[in-house]
Amino acid sequence: MEKGAKKMKRKTGLVVLLAGLVISSCAYLPGITQTQNEVGYKTINVEDLNELMNKEDFTLINVHIPLDGNIPGTDLEIPFNDVKSYLEVLPGSKDGKIIIYCRSGGMGDVASQTLVDLGYTDVSNLEGGYNTWKATGLPFEE
Repeated sequence: MEKGAKKMKRKTGLVVLLAGLVISSCAYLPGITQTQNEVGYKTINVEDLNELMNKEDFTLINVHIPLDGNIPGTDLEIPFNDVKSYLEVLPGSKDGKIIIYCRSGGMGDVASQTLVDLGYTDVSNLEGGYNTWKATGLPFEE
């Protein structure tokens, strides 16, 4: 094989390797809503949560620490990093609908993933947390 062909082959291999690394690193980008298949839980926006409040039965859980207040209708207050210690107050059925929220979403992500890891199958995290809820002018209990 000629020197030029070997160089070209190496460069092509390097480009393919780098492209693969870039693509795989983009598989999870913080702040990008993931599908349930990727992380095991869903996100819900403020409008959809507000609409569900009077239509559907679910458990609404505030996981923010320190506790700064609640969305009206909140069922439980559980620290995001201690969900496993509150199993006795969580819904008995692992397929019961649970909606998690915190101040901005990050603690809710952790708590939602913990619930999924514990076997809960219908878990959603409020996108933007109660900061977004309050910003839309919806009631909040301080």
